[in-house]
Amino acid sequence: MLLIVGLGNPGIKYKNNRHNVGQMFIDFIASLLYCSIVKKEKLFITMKQSNNETIVLAKPLAFMNNSGLAVKKLIEKFKMKNEKLIVVHDDLDIPLGKFHIQFGVGPQLHNGLESIEQHLKTKDFWRVRIGVDNRQPKYLSHGRDIDNKQKWIEGEKYSLQNFLSQEKKLLETEIFSKIFSQLKLNFKML
Repeated sequence: MLLIVGLGNPGIKYKNNRHNVGQMFIDFIASLLYCSIVKKEKLFITMKQSNNETIVLAKPLAFMNNSGLAVKKLIEKFKMKNEKLIVVHDDLDIPLGKFHIQFGVGPQLHNGLESIEQHLKTKDFWRVRIGVDNRQPKYLSHGRDIDNKQKWIEGEKYSLQNFLSQEKKLLETEIFSKIFSQLKLNFKML
């Protein structure tokens, strides 16, 4: 069994925020696999059986900073090892259009991951770190938009902004497909 959890904040207000790219990815996978995501208790969830492997896709309804408890409950419910957990999240340390799939390694600061690590009492789980940073470096921007990049905004505020339409299109037409292909290879799923 694989558990793939997309981090984000609940509610329509946050749906297209950079911070919700993990949940956007879960929606992308669900549509590829023709799965319907249903609301159960405090999360949206769906399951898919393929190649003798059950894949669980989940989007906690908790705010990002409190997502650890929901993830812990899922791990306990399915009696699974942390090594079968894949957490998909935004990463301001990585430029938009790039991603990393890593075990036990994350950004310098991410409250959602910190919550999960505290509840699981380990950093030993997989992460899909999706780059969402499209800001011009602070020392170059001088407060202006340059080359289609957004002017410098502090990370906490920037992550709660919606993706621009061309950024969202890049994610949905290129990046999510590349991530999904890599996950299929790494985890022999589907």
